[in-house]
Amino acid sequence: MKQFRKPHLALLVAAAMAVAGCADDGKDGAPGEPGEPGPPGPGTPPPTVDVTETTHVKVLNFAVEEGQVVYEIEVTDQEGTLVEGLEAAEGKFAAWTERGYVLSRSGEGTLGGYGSMSTEGATLEMGEPGQYTFTLPMENVTAGQEGMLWLRVGDREGPIMRSMPLVVDKPEGTYSTSDATCNACHVDYAAGSRRHASYTAMDIEGEGDLVGGCLVCHNSVSRADENGGYATNTLSKIAHVNHPEKGFERDFTVLNCTTCHETTPLNTSIAGPGCVDCHNPGAPVGPMSPNTDPSFDIRAIHAQKVALPEIEQIRESHYTTTSAPYWDADVTWDSGTGAVCTDLKLFKVEGETETQLNIGDMYAAGELTYAGAYIHGYDGQGITGRAIARGSDQYVARADGTRSICFPQLLAVEGSDGTDFTAGNFMASTRVTVPQTGWVNDDGKDGVSFTTYSVVVSTDYFDVDPAVTAPTFTEVSDFDRRQVVAADSCVTCHNSETNYHKNGSYQNGGWDCVACHNNGQNRNSGGSAPGFGPMVHSMHWGVGSGIGTDDANSATKLNAENCVACHADGIDLYAIPNQYQLARAYHEGTRGMMASPVTANCFACHDSESALNHMVQNGGEIDAVADPLWYTTKSAESCATCHAEGKTFGIEKYHVFER
Repeated sequence: MKQFRKPHLALLVAAAMAVAGCADDGKDGAPGEPGEPGPPGPGTPPPTVDVTETTHVKVLNFAVEEGQVVYEIEVTDQEGTLVEGLEAAEGKFAAWTERGYVLSRSGEGTLGGYGSMSTEGATLEMGEPGQYTFTLPMENVTAGQEGMLWLRVGDREGPIMRSMPLVVDKPEGTYSTSDATCNACHVDYAAGSRRHASYTAMDIEGEGDLVGGCLVCHNSVSRADENGGYATNTLSKIAHVNHPEKGFERDFTVLNCTTCHETTPLNTSIAGPGCVDCHNPGAPVGPMSPNTDPSFDIRAIHAQKVALPEIEQIRESHYTTTSAPYWDADVTWDSGTGAVCTDLKLFKVEGETETQLNIGDMYAAGELTYAGAYIHGYDGQGITGRAIARGSDQYVARADGTRSICFPQLLAVEGSDGTDFTAGNFMASTRVTVPQTGWVNDDGKDGVSFTTYSVVVSTDYFDVDPAVTAPTFTEVSDFDRRQVVAADSCVTCHNSETNYHKNGSYQNGGWDCVACHNNGQNRNSGGSAPGFGPMVHSMHWGVGSGIGTDDANSATKLNAENCVACHADGIDLYAIPNQYQLARAYHEGTRGMMASPVTANCFACHDSESALNHMVQNGGEIDAVADPLWYTTKSAESCATCHAEGKTFGIEKYHVFER
């Protein structure tokens, strides 16, 4: 007698069959028109189809028996209509062992099993319309054996199209990774172009099961091992070795285990599955040593090795403040006296106590690797460039430990014709970097960085003679910048604090980067467009991609259209400030050019001549000659008219903004 295990998904039964009463004979039509027919009467067979566009499977029952597995299923098409004529089905069973999951191909010591309708003895029988029993012989399977059971029906060529794979059953608590951690980068593996995208699985409740779908073939044990699994690459090797070695994003450390492991790994033996990948590469996978102590978290050991707890402690126990620019008449230079300064303060928090630290003393002792500042022009929500000469700063140590960063003069921002013009307003940014142990030195400036922006001020500086009257600075507003990426979007991949360069941190969606990569910095970063947004788009997905768009772990291969990886709350094209960005011309590389904002971002990826022509025809520009007051000039681009979310050609129809 077969002993079936019921899945969580309930079998729906029509209750109307048990209800006595008058039948529904339909509805009257309008005068001169036929009415609507009522539902089929008792005993009338339900409608069926024998051709599908997509095929859906509901598992009614399943059983792991001696030498075979049995699935009872219901098959419907994209409209929910029952399917007749199904002739193709395949199944897999990866056995749960002391070495983890194993699905052997063949040979002595074979574990688990797999097969299809071409397997000798396999049967696929339909009982009620759309309901089938699929019996698949697996000689190495024993009754009630634990493992991962997998199913797929239909044919790649039709007429009944192949369904998504189903993970029908698996033991609980058998791995510590999750779909959520994988999809932080991959977002929707099935919709991408990566290898085996069509094998992305779901569970019987209709939820995604990416990890299970991969693990059923990429087992815990390599095919190369004795009594090994189905694939040569185990899933853990793909994560631990192949991801970093094949071009993973910069500033990623595989020792930051929580990136992938939501819970502590099950195995604690360095010879067992997962651990052997790094501790003894190429060695056969041995038995696991299960972690039986709930308080023991092996992730913490790896985190300690690369100073992650230290980094977290530094971030939690320090903060900085930045003053508005002000005039200090007592600062002396070879050429005279007086300077425009901003004050950088560093605080340490211990419980309820906050203590201001002495930046000068810490820098001298090597307890800080950087403590500096810039003064910027500012207009609207955009930084319009630096208002100081690079390298002209002087550090003034104050008695309370404050470091004042001072500049001999406040420069006007350079215009398109090489002349200076007065920026609308000004503000300051400061950055301090605290060193930490265990990290690869990156141009002498690695560490935990804190960037802070001051309030915005206006000044009569350009209209006064400081030798006669001290310049004044008047507060205008808080510094504000439109933030459309999630705070943790960058650190999902850039999970270390080695810093890309110049002490920039990946915290808060790349907030630190804006001090240099902004609307007014006339630069071309790695072939990318101007500004922070265009640079990020191009460096990850476009022509400026530093690791190449064809590399396995480039953002392109992680599905370039999956904007939700960074833009968790979508994009409102209407909300983008209509403010130009300074740019070096794309084709000539000359200065004194500007680009309209939406076009600058879109062209970073959509860089064909036809795409650019479309943007230009609708008011976009990438190589426009910059006006003297370029940041107050409004572009004529009308991208939002057609491409804002909800429009006929809204960007959400071509890019993914929902998980």
